[in-house]
Amino acid sequence: MYLQSLRPLLWVDNVKSTKEYYEEILGFTCTAYEPDWGWAEMAKDQVIIMFAQPHSHIAYTGPEFTGSLYLNTDDVDEWWDLLKQKAEILYPIENFDYGMREFAIKDCNGYTLQFGQEIQH
Repeated sequence: MYLQSLRPLLWVDNVKSTKEYYEEILGFTCTAYEPDWGWAEMAKDQVIIMFAQPHSHIAYTGPEFTGSLYLNTDDVDEWWDLLKQKAEILYPIENFDYGMREFAIKDCNGYTLQFGQEIQH
């Protein structure tokens, strides 16, 4: 048995505005969009994230997620320069003792996105 990939599906209140945020702020491309279903798939390089309005039979009180989405990159400083004035910063870019240089933002739904790069020794 082999797991091929992970595509998180995050519930949001407004798929259209989320799609626009990921396109305009983060540079993702919309690879599929079904406004009648309340669903979109966004991609950038090797990362794919899906967004949807929850099914009516599931209790939903708004976006929530107890963790973060960690995006590994080959140039975290370039991402920082791109996002530091455009996104809500949770913590600024920093080198951590566990060998990563990273920062975190909050997306338009309140989800935490961390951008990180392994520190070269």
